[in-house]
Amino acid sequence: MIAGVTRELRAEAERTNERRVLVLAGDRDRGIDAAYDAVESVEVDDGDASIVSTRKGFRFEEHRPRSADELLGRTREAVVLDCHDRFVPNALGRAVGAVDGGGLLILLTPALDDWPAIRDRFDDSLAVPPYQVDDVTGRFRERLVSTLRTHPGIAVVALGEGPDGDALERDGLTGSAGEGRGEPVGPPSAPPDATFPAAAYRACLTGDQARALRAFESLAAPGSAVVVESDRGRGKSSAAGLAAGALALDGADVLVTAPAFRNAAEVFARARELIAAETGGDATASERDDGGGLDGDRDRDERDLRTPSGGRVRFLPPAAAAEAAAEADAAVVDEAAALPVRLLEGFLDAPAVAFCTTVHGYEGAGRGFAVRFRERLLDSRFAVSDVRLDEPIRYARNDPVEAWASRALLLDARPAVDAAVADASVDEATYRALDPADLLADETLLSEAFGLLVAAHYRTEPNDLARLLDAPNLVARALVADGRVVAVALLAREGGLDAATRRGMYEGERVRGNMVPDVLTSQLRDEAAAAPRGLRTVRIATHHALRDAGFGSRLLDEVHAEFGGERGAGSEDDGDGGLDYFSVGYGATPRLLRFWRRAGYRTVHFSTSRNDASGEYSAVMLRPETEAGRGLLDRHAVALRDRERDGLSDAHRDVDPDVVRGALRACSAPVPVDLTETEWRSVVGASVGPGMYDTAPGAFRDLALAALVEGTDLDDRAERLLVRKVLQGRPWDEVADELDFVSTSACMRALGDAYAPLVERYGTEFARKERERFITE
Repeated sequence: MIAGVTRELRAEAERTNERRVLVLAGDRDRGIDAAYDAVESVEVDDGDASIVSTRKGFRFEEHRPRSADELLGRTREAVVLDCHDRFVPNALGRAVGAVDGGGLLILLTPALDDWPAIRDRFDDSLAVPPYQVDDVTGRFRERLVSTLRTHPGIAVVALGEGPDGDALERDGLTGSAGEGRGEPVGPPSAPPDATFPAAAYRACLTGDQARALRAFESLAAPGSAVVVESDRGRGKSSAAGLAAGALALDGADVLVTAPAFRNAAEVFARARELIAAETGGDATASERDDGGGLDGDRDRDERDLRTPSGGRVRFLPPAAAAEAAAEADAAVVDEAAALPVRLLEGFLDAPAVAFCTTVHGYEGAGRGFAVRFRERLLDSRFAVSDVRLDEPIRYARNDPVEAWASRALLLDARPAVDAAVADASVDEATYRALDPADLLADETLLSEAFGLLVAAHYRTEPNDLARLLDAPNLVARALVADGRVVAVALLAREGGLDAATRRGMYEGERVRGNMVPDVLTSQLRDEAAAAPRGLRTVRIATHHALRDAGFGSRLLDEVHAEFGGERGAGSEDDGDGGLDYFSVGYGATPRLLRFWRRAGYRTVHFSTSRNDASGEYSAVMLRPETEAGRGLLDRHAVALRDRERDGLSDAHRDVDPDVVRGALRACSAPVPVDLTETEWRSVVGASVGPGMYDTAPGAFRDLALAALVEGTDLDDRAERLLVRKVLQGRPWDEVADELDFVSTSACMRALGDAYAPLVERYGTEFARKERERFITE
């Protein structure tokens, strides 16, 4: 029966150039055997099939659920996803994206009626202490099962549940002829003034691809940047490959990168084909290893293509490529949304650069490009061209599996349209809890809330949808106006851990889901930090049409009012114990530091390295609610103050001065100023006399730290000068150049001027007399 169902599914998929899903629900071992039968029945070669499973030893190409990103950029005739033991939503998104038109996605699941109640190893990851796996719900799978049973193009076989064996619950046939592959319409023609070879345009399969190729022509000129966006299967990588080949034919050195070479395989395949067509032979392999981790002639041939004109298309891993970008003539970054912002910034040193990004789907869930990096690109020296590809290539436009995956994983989740919220008033918006049961019952509410989280944050992914619906430590709150979600906050309960867990954390054990207690305990060496209970803001997002209108502040105020109060750890008022503090951790920017400081949060930690995803240093801030919370804040504010006095000239020497100013201004620990008479002579002399900063740098540092923590009347440039020169210890010429002083001498005089009001503010009687001495002479 399995073979017959599979053949019918495959036949319809091929006829319509669409994809189909086969669900084999029941015993795992029986499901694996049935998957082999299914693949063999439609004559898919083992080399064209992949399996994602926690088990090993299959004939097919194998991937583990937690590393299924290896499928990104791949095209497979069949992908088997083993959902037993560890069902990872991200892996489902990656598996769907790898299936070609006419191909099959085969899901091995427990019996569908039982699946939502089964807890597996992924659920273990949601059961963060002090919660247990029994506290995890199965709403995500309940919703997924519903889509499997109702969405077109999905066949369901209940293994071993029929009178004679397996039972067919759904055949998955749509009965539609679909668009199919259609009649050949001929390749797009090259524009009359095209600079790329006509063969490159003939190789395009859609008008969208030809438009993208036309935009790529600008990469021949320095100062040009191209951004190509599309959903999966629209041919952006192929267009990038044709462009890379065309540039190399003209003698350019084209550097290509992606999360892994397999993700860029299509780029190199298309580049190689074009070079061969134009030169009458294949591209010539490099004869040396250029540091890209190549092994042997075959790898060099795949990753380093040469042309008779001296041009080149070469691959380097992202970190190496970012460092080498300035040396190439052009850089192409494929699957850019999957790379950290910090690495993306390195490609702004390239003479010309293209970024190819996936809008929806797993790759598009890495939102660093869209949320943060895009703004930096537009502010750069580049003239930016944008191209959007909408027409599918690998499967038909109305492919039911694409629609199913988008719905099941909310890959196309979007906030409400601008017009629907344009008249929203912050005072009239309604504060409400987003209970997971309500989200499950209201698809629009779920899509708008999750869509806000996706649009506003660079790391929202399918796994986060499961966390939202199932994780026991998470709660969500929203502001709703006229029935539309206009702001949303995702909150995590943390702390309240027992002594044994706290001791293990202090000794280096990782405790999931307790980010702030973990930082304060394991990194900052406070074994008692995980005893108080906190509520951390994991995400907070406001509809982009309503930014800076007060919705985010109003939402936080409501959260504080609901969860705050003098209940204290151990209170049973809310069923989970009292709340001692609110917290947040995020990639620090001046704007965000101001927002959280105004909301009553104070800095307790500043990471010593940049966050790989945001490219920024992370700040941790607390807002205390009880004596326990205040005690936690006070001791860590003091520790932060003392660390930064010296850390700003070491680990934080390259932090943006405005970020330093914001972080210190939000530190609640006052800075004691206790200078000796000798030190006061140096400070006063530098501010109003002939003294020099170099004679007592420690004294200048103490005063600068005190002033920035407590707030100054100095202008922005003067405060930046205190940060760059005094606290970070940067060279005079570098500081003068960065802060636009006409000379180093002018910069030195400005530093002295900045200390004049600090002497007035903090000076002792001795310091004031010393000051008067210079003023009256």
